[in-house]
Amino acid sequence: MKPLLLALFTVLLLAVSAAWAEPYEDYNVAHAAYKRGDYTEALSLYRLYDSQGNSDYQNIIGVMYLMGQGVEQDYDQALVWFRKAAALGDADAQLNLGDMYIEGKGVVQNDMEALKWWRLAAVQRVAIAQYNLGVKYDNGQGVKQDYTAALDLYRLAATQGYAKAQYNLGVMYDSGQGVTQDYIVVLNLYRLAATQGYAKAQYNLGLMYDSGQGVAQDYTEALKWYRLAAMQGYADAQLNLGVMYENGQGVTQDYAEAVNWYRLAALQGVAIAQCNLGLMYENGHGVTQDYAEALGWYNLAAAQGYADAQLNLGDLYYDGKGITRDYTEALNWYRLAATQGYAKAQYNLGVMHDIGQGVAQDYNEAYRWYLLAAAQGYADAQFNLGVMYDKHKGIAQDYTEALRWYRLAAAQGNASALNNLGVMYDNGHGVELDYTLAHMWFNLGATLGDANALRNRNLVVQKMSAQQITKAQKMANDCQQKNFKGCD
Repeated sequence: MKPLLLALFTVLLLAVSAAWAEPYEDYNVAHAAYKRGDYTEALSLYRLYDSQGNSDYQNIIGVMYLMGQGVEQDYDQALVWFRKAAALGDADAQLNLGDMYIEGKGVVQNDMEALKWWRLAAVQRVAIAQYNLGVKYDNGQGVKQDYTAALDLYRLAATQGYAKAQYNLGVMYDSGQGVTQDYIVVLNLYRLAATQGYAKAQYNLGLMYDSGQGVAQDYTEALKWYRLAAMQGYADAQLNLGVMYENGQGVTQDYAEAVNWYRLAALQGVAIAQCNLGLMYENGHGVTQDYAEALGWYNLAAAQGYADAQLNLGDLYYDGKGITRDYTEALNWYRLAATQGYAKAQYNLGVMHDIGQGVAQDYNEAYRWYLLAAAQGYADAQFNLGVMYDKHKGIAQDYTEALRWYRLAAAQGNASALNNLGVMYDNGHGVELDYTLAHMWFNLGATLGDANALRNRNLVVQKMSAQQITKAQKMANDCQQKNFKGCD
């Protein structure tokens, strides 16, 4: 849902008609006083000219009471002057009355009354009023949600060059709300708003180039638009600039510059930026390594429920980095991330229950957490489930289940799982004893640096013929080509 972005109360000083040609010169004097900040003089002149019944003067006097310019701020008086001007059909006063009702300034907040005044202004082609009405229909606030009506109103304002309407119209085409999704139209609308300096449009335009959505992926263009939005303080753009500098996307990798952008976004409370900044301090990227700083930023992000930060805090407490090792505290942070579905945190909880770190050893709990992580494809959890079935750890021994989990982990290149598959074939556990397949799995595990697999391969060759060894080596090469899938 897009937020309602209300117009600021602004004075639109329109040229007066021929009927008011006589006081026009004096009106300009009043306006000049207003522009230079001499509100007392301006108000005096506007009041003088109000006697001629010009709605422009009345609207401006209303604005001055609203803003406390030359007079004490007084919403009641502002309403009096806006109503006088609105009754004469002044579109700006109608817009301002609508704003007063939507914000409850001097009146009881009333969406319906606001809509009434905005409609009157919208009919007179006031783009802000058209846009505000569009937002109401878009979000179903005070009216029944109606994407078609929202589109029509946004278009009216957009064709007058109103950047916020161009942006919102782009968002509707982007998401396919009330209209067929069309990235070409989206790109054009975002660009129209972005070139007027609208930060949200600049950011979204950057996203499209960053992801290659509706346009050829172009990190240089993404960087340009992110930077324009970031320079206006747009936090998400600052975050993404940090990511691009950290990864060297569209720009030379520069950790120090990444830190600068992350910090700007982090100070605005963006949890991802806080977590990323914590990582930079933890790893000493672009800053002097400082675990205390990392801990502080992780805490800020974790307090917002950001799972990555909760996991990272758990790791700091588990490893005792910059803080006293505390398995209980690690367990608490891992649990918070795990309950959000974070697979690595679920795996870590499984390990801690498996070996009894910070909690009483509990194979049932270990199994539960391993299973949650394994279901998400986390290879280490799949391997540990295989071990539990293989070694009868808290559950009935089941070689068939052990093989299934080992294969899933092995298919992701888990070296320990490759070794254990070899052991299963070497011993004939759950499969027919087969030294050739055992050698193949040991060989694959050894290639990935598993010391047990290397030792076991050297042992199994003593039970094999030269022909079997040659066949096993070829099978290992073929298995690598198939990314460890369907090898046996």
